Amino acid sequence: MRNWYFNLVLDAPLTEEQSDALAHLDRFNDGRIGLAERPGYSRFMCSFESETLTGAVAEALGFFEDFPGVLVRSVEMDHFDLRDNGMSTPAVVPTGWRAKRR
Repeated sequence: MRNWYFNLVLDAPLTEEQSDALAHLDRFNDGRIGLAERPGYSRFMCSFESETLTGAVAEALGFFEDFPGVLVRSVEMDHFDLRDNGMSTPAVVPTGWRAKRR
């Protein structure tokens, strides 16, 4: 089993009603998924064990079955998590990549 860390980015910030509903969803309180918000932006930080990234993401998305009106826009991982799980390749995370300064 691998431990996968990723973010589920929502298409819009949570509404007040959605925030209230979230407080009553027990599955979001087991420590594997947590809400992070800033003005105009909501995401869930996730940590799931699975053999595959696909399995981990599918399990996390299952948490949203009883969470009406919430749409996950994207799944994001940083290059450290890709490397730690043996998924870093030159096509995904170039070795020695650096942003060019202008």
